[in-house]
Amino acid sequence: MSAVLSGAEFKKQLREGTPKLGIFVNSHSPTVAEQLAHSGYDWLLVDTQHGPMSYETLSAMLAGVASGGAKSLVRVGGYADRPGIQQALDMGADGVLVPYINTADEARQAVSCTRYPTTGTRSVYFPQRSMNKAGLLGYAGNANANIITALQVETADCIKNMDEIAAIPGVDMLFLGQNDLCMSMGLFEKYEFPHMYTSPELGAATDKLIAAAKKNNVILGIFLFGTSRVGEFLDKGFSLIGVGNDLHHVLTQTGAYVNDVEKVSKEKGKPWARRATALF
Repeated sequence: MSAVLSGAEFKKQLREGTPKLGIFVNSHSPTVAEQLAHSGYDWLLVDTQHGPMSYETLSAMLAGVASGGAKSLVRVGGYADRPGIQQALDMGADGVLVPYINTADEARQAVSCTRYPTTGTRSVYFPQRSMNKAGLLGYAGNANANIITALQVETADCIKNMDEIAAIPGVDMLFLGQNDLCMSMGLFEKYEFPHMYTSPELGAATDKLIAAAKKNNVILGIFLFGTSRVGEFLDKGFSLIGVGNDLHHVLTQTGAYVNDVEKVSKEKGKPWARRATALF
């Protein structure tokens, strides 16, 4: 296994354009998180915004991710979720993704929760898993440089205020959420699925995000379902790319097996058809 990068080095490589691929984890399963940490992905994001995991389960999931050497992120409840941000970082997460950022003030509050004083308001406490390897001073003394603070870009207001948001010190990454952004901009109502994702309105919003990120040396991240558009967003300067989530991976892999069995059974004159599924 290759050496585990520090958070600072991980961010440095992303800023230099080195791609880092990963997925979201929505099942509340430490076993699944641990197995995925050994799958070759650079990072895993445990999604407490949409997943049903408790703090106890999150703790075990982060331990599982750490065992595989992948970087760990946690999507928290929002910029006001100070307890969730505190718990995730104390449990050893390498960073957090803060959703639904609309204004510069909200972005400042999110950043503050991830940074120790005097640049932030994160509370320090010992012992914690985050401090087990480097100790209190070794961890806390370098945490402000190592923690990955990512803000999710998913509303029309966020795009409106993007220049101010991107310029805030401590914003490491701006993470594009196309689904919610399309909904916020009214594109699901205007376009037939999936044409909102290639609409000129979303393209213009994305261009504004890219320009603001590049101006402020902020990393660009994005969530995609699958790999068909990875090349396109690499060309646009996105270096942290999510290609789905664990549950989507389960469904699509199962779907591949189902397709094979349907084909083979038909060829053998003993046709088998799937039951209705979430994908088909």
